[in-house]
Amino acid sequence: MRYAMVVEYDGTAYSGWQRQKNAMSVQQKIEDAMAIVFGKKVVIVASGRTDSGVHALGQVAHFDWDKELNTRSTMYSINSLLPDDIKLQKLFRVSDDFHAQYSAKRKTYIYKSYVSESASPLKDRFYARILPPVDVEKMKRASLALVGKHDFKAFCSTGSSINSTEREIYSLDIIESGDEIIFEITGNGFLYNMVRIIVGTLYFIGKGKLPENAIEEMLLTGSRKKGGKTYPACGLTLKSVEYIDEP
Repeated sequence: MRYAMVVEYDGTAYSGWQRQKNAMSVQQKIEDAMAIVFGKKVVIVASGRTDSGVHALGQVAHFDWDKELNTRSTMYSINSLLPDDIKLQKLFRVSDDFHAQYSAKRKTYIYKSYVSESASPLKDRFYARILPPVDVEKMKRASLALVGKHDFKAFCSTGSSINSTEREIYSLDIIESGDEIIFEITGNGFLYNMVRIIVGTLYFIGKGKLPENAIEEMLLTGSRKKGGKTYPACGLTLKSVEYIDEP
């Protein structure tokens, strides 16, 4: 029987989602808790890995178990063994052909930032700080070039082993509220550090460090050097994962 979970976590203290040999990951924490509850090792498969320091509101993962579970009490038992910065929000039965990664059709990330001359101790865990001034309207105009299907090679950090760098962005909204600038990006998938490079490039455009057509040049040439820096992981959160048939 296949089960799915929705996981929320603060990624600050972890090396990312994926289990690693020499560092603590979110996956390891959950699998270790499940091993105690179930009495044996259980492997969970996520919609995709989040990198070191990245957070999640709606990470989706699945696992198989040979008996029917009381999902409410099982979730409670697992959560009781998890640290305060990782908690299951939902646990439910799904069809046997559901796959958290391969069945996913859309992912939405949010990137939080604030514009200030000085750091905010209450924000810096989940926001990136930007020095003023920033031209938000210029960033909004530049961001339009990203929507649609493109080769996003220029928006991928080295170290990725994927076969294709073509992705489709369905929407990219930049929301300004007080001193905060929030990016919300939905696409069919994202490359390694893709969202953080997009944000960094848009900020460089907004601060006048790059021309307004820098994104078109990156898409045309595939050159990472034409973009802005990769912005910090602390501002990035996996908001949700969508499926044709919701699990």
